[in-house]
Amino acid sequence: MYNITFNNIDWNQVEKEEYPGETGTATWQTLNFDGLRMRIVTYSEGYLADHWCQKGHIVHCLAGSFVSEMEDGTTFGLSTGMTYVVSDDLSSHRSVSKEGVKLLIIDGSFLKPKDI
Repeated sequence: MYNITFNNIDWNQVEKEEYPGETGTATWQTLNFDGLRMRIVTYSEGYLADHWCQKGHIVHCLAGSFVSEMEDGTTFGLSTGMTYVVSDDLSSHRSVSKEGVKLLIIDGSFLKPKDI
C-alpha cells in the first residue's frame, strides 16, 4: 500500500517533545512516514492522559506498566512485553501509569475501519 524505503532508526537521535497530561507528562519521539507514524512514548510516574482518544494504535509496552482505561470504566493492564491493537473509532480510551512506562506506538491510515 505504501513505499517506505529501508530505514535504520537510532531513537537516541530523535528529538523529544513533552506533552502535559491531566497529571504527569508524556514524552514523544516521533517519526512520520507516508500513512504511518511511529513513536517512542514515555509516560512519567503518575501520568493520566488529558483526553479520551478514539484513534487506532498498535501499542507495545517496552518497559514498565500502564492501564488503558475505557470511557465506560473497563480497564486493561499492560506490562513489559504486552501489546494492544485497536482500529480508529472502535474505542474511547486513555492511558494511566502510576510508576511510568515506555511504549512503542504505531498508528496510521491502515487502522481506519473498512466500510462494510
